[in-house]
Amino acid sequence: MTTARKLAVLTVPAFNDNYLWLIHDGVHAAVVDPGDAQPILAALKAHGLALTAILLTHHHADHTGGVPALLQHYAVPVFGPRNDGIAAVTQPLAEGDTVAVPGLDLQLSVLEVPGHTLGHIAYVRSGDEPWLFCGDTLFAGGCGRLFEGTPAQMVDSLNKLAALPAATKVFCAHEYTLSNLRFASAVEPGNTALQARVEADTAKREQGVPTVPSTVGMERETNPFLRYAEPQIAAQLVAAGKLQGGEAPVAVFAALRQWKNSF
Repeated sequence: MTTARKLAVLTVPAFNDNYLWLIHDGVHAAVVDPGDAQPILAALKAHGLALTAILLTHHHADHTGGVPALLQHYAVPVFGPRNDGIAAVTQPLAEGDTVAVPGLDLQLSVLEVPGHTLGHIAYVRSGDEPWLFCGDTLFAGGCGRLFEGTPAQMVDSLNKLAALPAATKVFCAHEYTLSNLRFASAVEPGNTALQARVEADTAKREQGVPTVPSTVGMERETNPFLRYAEPQIAAQLVAAGKLQGGEAPVAVFAALRQWKNSF
């Protein structure tokens, strides 16, 4: 009986601030959101890995643009959202589906998380070392813009992700963290966990180290888009002239996202 190889996640930077993720066991690899093929092909070669699957969260080009070139090199299945208009998807997925990732000892469950796009999905690995690949729905310290969905949809999506175990590593797709934390600090200046995070993540960036992945627990403590129901956040929005006061939590979230858009 062969022992399953330990899985790891390789960070592959792309463009100005994207992170592409290679999940691998030292032999085979699956890529999450390959917006650019070249850095993925280079990483596969450098680490001696063979691509066995492509996993997509949503249709934006910086998450899907590298798929055609990768398929020229590797004839692999393309997993992705059923309802987000991605022609390359061969294995369409919806809420509650489970992906047995080819070539890897890995099962991922699928969550539908509309808001950033209408068909956006996330992939969750459960167990002793839980992982979340959330595309542009949840960011370290922030959340995605609402290009297609409504505030209510995004609130529901973020609540799903916030309900995952605290230890879950959050593999989001962009290095937006310090910008997000500057906004978070304006929204919740008295949050001591947030102040500590700003120091820690600033030090990481000064050393050229990614701030991602974070954890669901860290996001619950410091991310205003998971903390929109906290009274002090609503009070800060009122003080900034963004709300009148007494609004429903979804309206608070909407005002928070609108403020961030122009922050």
